[in-house]
Amino acid sequence: MSTSSLWHVAAAFAAHAHRHQTRRDGRTPYIAHPARVALIVAVEFGCTDETVLAGALLHDVLEDTTADYDDLLERFGREVADLVAYLSKDSRMAQDDREAEYDHRLAEGPWQARLIKLADVYDNLADAATGQEQQTLLKRVRRAVALAENDPPLQKAVEIVRERMQAAELRLSSA
Repeated sequence: MSTSSLWHVAAAFAAHAHRHQTRRDGRTPYIAHPARVALIVAVEFGCTDETVLAGALLHDVLEDTTADYDDLLERFGREVADLVAYLSKDSRMAQDDREAEYDHRLAEGPWQARLIKLADVYDNLADAATGQEQQTLLKRVRRAVALAENDPPLQKAVEIVRERMQAAELRLSSA
């Protein structure tokens, strides 16, 4: 596969894998979320690396679909498959253990995984409808920022996410 078509093939794969899923509202096709995450990575954060964009498009495939690591490895190569694996929680673990293990793996992983995570929480926060959803998501945003704030290549993304986080906190405190 040529590098220039990697994101395109990833978009098609993710759309197919998520084809029967919707967002929390029950109406929005789920693929809208990974597509927005990839756009945030490229447009807001300024990263147009094909591997990172493919990882952004595929970031929920292992957690939320029947696709597995080997499917990604075969189709996209080790770099993309590993990036998505860093962004995937192990559903076999208890909730608290799963979250701690996920944060540890993300902290130890490449900065590109943390960049995608920042885009993920940025989009999820914008998509949260209720105050309770926003409170829950703000905890995830703070964790993602804490994992990324000391990475020099992530400073622009961290600042953008912090601004979104502060705006959400302000809205919640004035509600």
